[in-house]
Amino acid sequence: GDGDPDPAMMQFLRLCELGASDAFLLEAVFRKEVWDFMSLPVSESNERSVLNTIANACEKALKDMDMVDNNTNRNHNHPENDETDDNDHGDDAPSPAQLCSIVRGSERKALSRTLDFVNRELEALDLKEYYQERRLKDLGLDSEWGDDAGASSRPPGIDGEYDDDEDYRFGATRVPGSLDW
Repeated sequence: GDGDPDPAMMQFLRLCELGASDAFLLEAVFRKEVWDFMSLPVSESNERSVLNTIANACEKALKDMDMVDNNTNRNHNHPENDETDDNDHGDDAPSPAQLCSIVRGSERKALSRTLDFVNRELEALDLKEYYQERRLKDLGLDSEWGDDAGASSRPPGIDGEYDDDEDYRFGATRVPGSLDW
């Protein structure tokens, strides 16, 4: 979309901005898969760091452009810096300074749109799905065990077929996350 950063850059920045709690992705077990992990948000803190890095780079570039524009305007206001006939490109052709100004305007617009994108993304960090949630979904552990009525706390596959036989009921009432020892 308009102002979206390059996906490969996002992957690279997610990797660069991995913090202590996300560093397990770099373990030998995940080494071959880590680049794929970086294509999607890793954690909220990692994504915030990535977005802040992009925002800081955009703001610095805009500030640098403002300094160039200010210096250019100051230099053009002095009579000794007026263009001579040696630099005459004809009445219709823009000067190199004008062309540079047009390019800076386009760059400024792209940087501003990227900043707008980053600010929207920062506001929506809590709506994103991060690695932990994706992994739980992959394992089928993203929902409560039991039917929609909430009456059963049986694990998947236990349908009451062996309720009368004590040998088959061991552990059948275990709720996910609880200890039964």
